[in-house]
Amino acid sequence: MTDLKHIVRHLAALVPLCLLHTPVQADAGTFSTLTYNVAGLLEVFSSADSDRQAATEQISCYVNEFDIVNVQEDFNYHAALYDTCDDHAYRSATTGGMGVGSGLNSMSRFAYTDWDRVSWDACNGVDCLTPKGFTLARTRLAEGVYVDIYNLHTQAQTEEADLVARRADMLQLISYIETYSAANAVIVMGDTNTRYTRSGDNMWEFLNRGFSDAWVDLIRSGDMPEAGIDALVCDPKITSADCEIVDKIVYRGNAFIHLDATLYDVRQDDLTYDGLKLSDHPPVQTNFSWSTASNLQMSDFWGGPHGSGFNDVAVLPANPVVSRVTLRAGSRIDNIGLSLSQGNVLSHGGNGGSESSLTLNSGEYLTALKVCSGQKNDQTRIFYARFTTSQNRTLTGGSSTSSCTTFNAPAGWQIVGFKGRAGDELDKIGVIYAPQ
Repeated sequence: MTDLKHIVRHLAALVPLCLLHTPVQADAGTFSTLTYNVAGLLEVFSSADSDRQAATEQISCYVNEFDIVNVQEDFNYHAALYDTCDDHAYRSATTGGMGVGSGLNSMSRFAYTDWDRVSWDACNGVDCLTPKGFTLARTRLAEGVYVDIYNLHTQAQTEEADLVARRADMLQLISYIETYSAANAVIVMGDTNTRYTRSGDNMWEFLNRGFSDAWVDLIRSGDMPEAGIDALVCDPKITSADCEIVDKIVYRGNAFIHLDATLYDVRQDDLTYDGLKLSDHPPVQTNFSWSTASNLQMSDFWGGPHGSGFNDVAVLPANPVVSRVTLRAGSRIDNIGLSLSQGNVLSHGGNGGSESSLTLNSGEYLTALKVCSGQKNDQTRIFYARFTTSQNRTLTGGSSTSSCTTFNAPAGWQIVGFKGRAGDELDKIGVIYAPQ
């Protein structure tokens, strides 16, 4: 029964959401997060002082307080972590014990539509004995409101070869985010093994790319420590401007979602019944608030978790006006696109199929998009699309299936852009609305 419960929960987390379709847009909300290296190596290899089985059972109860939890080193005591107390509705499936799995898992009160695990390309020494890396969970806070939650555990130690590998790890993650989370709201939290003060580390790369660090912003008032100075080390590890730890949380919003860290806390209540620390790392809590832009709304998604990510929200002008809609299609949708009167051309997918287009009349706008999905080479793709305008004109392409939905613009709004995933064909699609 326990195994069945795990399977059901895992499948629930991976199934694309089918909640469509005239949106009732949420305006704002809050949620709590926790990143926690749970020291789940076999007892003989662990540097934690407490009994690993008993401590992990307590951790299972401890993490229930938080909405979204990322854990690292969740290896050989995973069953205790999931089965003792934890009741998060959405949980990743373990990849195995030390030497086999990555040790990265996530627990969430919110559903996620995409899930991905990636191993580092670079490693050194003992870190090569297990497939460390990062994960992505595209997390649905409300209808149309998604944040990409990343969990990571980088190369440890500080020899030159370790530093080289860890810098490569960070650049690999950043490259992945730029490809698969382009223009999306993003939170990255986990065991980075980095320090801003260590000149051989490159955690600052995130801040140079528009991310904020919760500790730097909330505790140090935006003052990032200078590289090359003495490490800001405290014992015990506490929330302080003078105490930098390697467990970090960085984040960014986008043109649709305003994301703010409202609390940062290196927790001190992580104790066994005997007063020992539950792990050799402290749990780090960060609370967030979010709100959406008043001039945009977004739908949920339809399709599969393949292809690279796209989100037109970053390039939309202030008052977008659609002048032309285009489809490339054969038996499936190869490309979907819009031209705006402001000169922007939004195009997603490949160059296959035959092109068809519809030029909108003055005052005409897009009111609906129907899409259907199907299987191609065991991957979910968009097979059919039909646009409808305010003058009841349509543009269609592809071949219809039995798995369809329609994105309907709310009253007073119009379709002006897209978000989703695509490669040579269109894999996943959602729409962006703006006022008429």
